[in-house]
Amino acid sequence: MSVESQVKTALAEIQRGTQEIIGLEYIEKLIRDYFENGKTFKVKAGFDPTAPDLHLGHTVLLQKLATFQKYGGIVCFLIGDFTGMIGDPTGKSETRKPLNKEQVLANAKTYEEQVYKVLDSSKMEIAFNSKWLDNLGTRGMIELAAKFSVARMLERDDFEKRFKNQNPISIVEFFYPLLQGYDSVALECDIECGGTDQKFNLLMGRHLQRAYGIPKEQSVVMVPLLEGLDGVHKMSKSLGNYVGITQEPKEMFGRLLSISDTLMWRYYELLSSKSLAEIQEIKESVEKGNLHPKTAKENLALEIITRYYDAQKAKEAKEEFDKVFSKDEMPSQMPTFEKNSGIWIAQLMSECGLCVSNSEALRLIKQGGVKVNGQKLEDSKLNLQIGEYVIQAGKRKFARVIIK
Repeated sequence: MSVESQVKTALAEIQRGTQEIIGLEYIEKLIRDYFENGKTFKVKAGFDPTAPDLHLGHTVLLQKLATFQKYGGIVCFLIGDFTGMIGDPTGKSETRKPLNKEQVLANAKTYEEQVYKVLDSSKMEIAFNSKWLDNLGTRGMIELAAKFSVARMLERDDFEKRFKNQNPISIVEFFYPLLQGYDSVALECDIECGGTDQKFNLLMGRHLQRAYGIPKEQSVVMVPLLEGLDGVHKMSKSLGNYVGITQEPKEMFGRLLSISDTLMWRYYELLSSKSLAEIQEIKESVEKGNLHPKTAKENLALEIITRYYDAQKAKEAKEEFDKVFSKDEMPSQMPTFEKNSGIWIAQLMSECGLCVSNSEALRLIKQGGVKVNGQKLEDSKLNLQIGEYVIQAGKRKFARVIIK
């Protein structure tokens, strides 16, 4: 394959699923230099260690970093142990409570353990921004603050809203984007990747590299926020619409099978390691009727579980799933809910929208119209314990319920 073809392929993979790229020409130059001269380049992504358990929404960014590793990128996985003690104000309506040093380092250790499931450890370095920010000192902080105006800072959407609503903004929050931008100065990054909600902070790196006379200006690659299992809201643990990469394989498999046939392609694009050409072939097979959508969804679930566990665990998860849920009766997609252990079956059915009320649920149970994991329910006083269940009300209403 010629250098031109290699560069074209690399750029297509890098642009895949991205929301916005600033400085694409520079990225093309870096990749071309890699294929022609073997020269590598530095790709940075920052993580504030405030939530130690990663879900698939987080891995969209990790997958993009892994793509850069294939084409000459050395990933700098930056753990914000210094900035994490301030707390990123992005999207927040009030000042965040800072973490102490012990909390930050404990969370950072968990991140370290998890990212190696996606990234090639031989093509990355883990850095802590306290290494240079601790030594910045009062003079350095004043010089940094002088590089940006208050008026420009208030252009940031969340700051602007809070200012107009007369909600407090602490001075230290103004320092957060400045410090994140200074990370790019200290590391002399070529590229920085982040979510679309981080645009202001990511552009700060470009601005400060110019202000400090760094002989390069980092490109910025922004990835979208992955929709959760409901297909509406972004994936979030607080909303319960997430798939955690440390969840049990069986639970991961069931959750991934619950996504809609349409959302499946979004997950393929952002989460699968398959090439765009391979995904297009799968999509065409489904459209022509040669491949059932459920089978395509199962294959995606197997790929993801294999990545975070292994092929055997993925196979066992599918086999266990098939044992519990009848292939003939279970629809290809159904809503998924999380409930606490001990919930009464009638209350659960009402809360999951399978019935309009507890009394209707009781009537349906007495009429033999309710099944739990394919078995007719006869005990109207049932309280569900920890586990995963498919509740069927009548012939057409289904819900997958995960009891914690």
